[in-house]
Amino acid sequence: MMDERGLGQLLDEHAAALVLYARQWCAAPEDVVQEALLKLVTLPQPPAAVVPWLYRVVRNKAITAARSARRRQNHETRAGCRHEAWFLSGVETTLDAQAVAEALTSLPAEPREVITLHVWGGLSFAEIGTVLDCSASTAHRWYLAALQQLRERIEPCPNTFPHRPTT
Repeated sequence: MMDERGLGQLLDEHAAALVLYARQWCAAPEDVVQEALLKLVTLPQPPAAVVPWLYRVVRNKAITAARSARRRQNHETRAGCRHEAWFLSGVETTLDAQAVAEALTSLPAEPREVITLHVWGGLSFAEIGTVLDCSASTAHRWYLAALQQLRERIEPCPNTFPHRPTT
């Protein structure tokens, strides 16, 4: 196990260079260097050549972090493409995000939760009923009531289309 003095000296001499080295592969190089140093500290015996070992570990962890970030981004992109747009596009249909957030927060708990589960969670009303321990029709009624309350609370921005009925 490495002693505190040796680790401190290693940090002083090589941390900045290790971060710079990791930066070429990933967006969070400081985290990668920290993980490498933690791995070094937990070894029962430090490697004979500590500095090259650290660079190797930083390189491997940075490449792994970059792969994970790409996989996550690809997954999020695919998941986002599976759903139709929730809002109409164009300048004419802009909503004030702050007003929407405030209006959503002002709703009672059940309707607010139904909106969140259905719109952002993608759950069906039957699934929402399971989550909230109510029937699908009750979840649907709460959803419709919440939409109506949101319409009443949100002042449309200028140049918006009139509200269309939700069915």
